[in-house]
Amino acid sequence: QLQLVEAGGGSVQPGGRLRVSCEVTERAHVAWFRQIPGKEREGVACISSDGMKKFTTDISRDRFTIHRDSAKTTMFLQMNDLRPEDTAIYYCAARRLIRGPNFDCLSNRAYDLWGQGTQVTVSS
Repeated sequence: QLQLVEAGGGSVQPGGRLRVSCEVTERAHVAWFRQIPGKEREGVACISSDGMKKFTTDISRDRFTIHRDSAKTTMFLQMNDLRPEDTAIYYCAARRLIRGPNFDCLSNRAYDLWGQGTQVTVSS
């Protein structure tokens, strides 16, 4: 049964760095989303089960890096040069391989399982 565990997050000053991780119990496509209070959840970055395909958004393209460990069970989102507007709850999401490879990896509807979310706060 697919399960995931998020870790990381916390508080940092503007310009600082944080890393969040998402460990899955089986091979799966994984993504990070975030939700700012009062706004809809938005995609941040996603990565295929084998780590070969990565997609970013305007949010993450220049400052965030997504990658998987060699065992392909833990996915990391390294966030650099954080800004106050990055303050949000960050959610990991996973999609079972059995559902096939053709999907919009930055769409909320593509995923089967969501983490509980981890708070990231950027403030001076």
